Amino acid sequence: MPAAISVLALTMALGAESTDRLARTVALAGDTPIYVNATIADITITGSDRSDVSVEVVRRAPSAADLERYPAAIEERADGLHIDAVQADEGRDANLKTAITIAAPAAAVFRAIRVFEGRVSLTNLSGACDADLRRGAILATHLAGRVRLEAGLGSVDVRDAALTPGGMMRLRVFNGPVRVRFAAVPASARILAVTFNGSIASDIPLTMKDKFGPRFGETTIGGGDPVMSIDVVKGDITINAPRP
Repeated sequence: MPAAISVLALTMALGAESTDRLARTVALAGDTPIYVNATIADITITGSDRSDVSVEVVRRAPSAADLERYPAAIEERADGLHIDAVQADEGRDANLKTAITIAAPAAAVFRAIRVFEGRVSLTNLSGACDADLRRGAILATHLAGRVRLEAGLGSVDVRDAALTPGGMMRLRVFNGPVRVRFAAVPASARILAVTFNGSIASDIPLTMKDKFGPRFGETTIGGGDPVMSIDVVKGDITINAPRP
């Protein structure tokens, strides 16, 4: 049950633009999954030592009538907490924009973050995080645990990454770069990187196979667990780490 519910809907004229705000704070069990689904949106998710989840959804459209074309919802369902701002009839109107800001426990389980176009920013999450952005950039800072980040046309930037026992990190981009910066060289890991049309540069020495066809690099550090895999169809892969 929600610890506190605060829903505020405001529609105001800002020239030709109308704005609507929906906010709610929810108390969830630690393993309750969170789902985020939006069409054109900038998503910001930050983890901390808090025990509840605070959500704010701000929608912007050319007119008040246009806001009805992509209703916002923050709902507790049987399978978890759902945060939605999806355009009706599979619409892709770039004028219907959403900003979703979520403050959650660091160990929260983000089972699925699905966005058609925009930006996704993830900070200080250590549980599970699965994000798929079709167009735009994903920026992840201080992530650990089970991580899957995928962009279609865009980029994935992972900063101060940590590979933790029992976790994994899977990074995929169809067209664009993947950049990873480790806070420290992992004590144990299996790193796999492949690009079908691009280059691979790594501060961590990789065994390379790049004479013919796709470029592929791999290495095993310590016991080889967990695994980080990077897959790019068209784009470069960069792995940075502090020198010992």
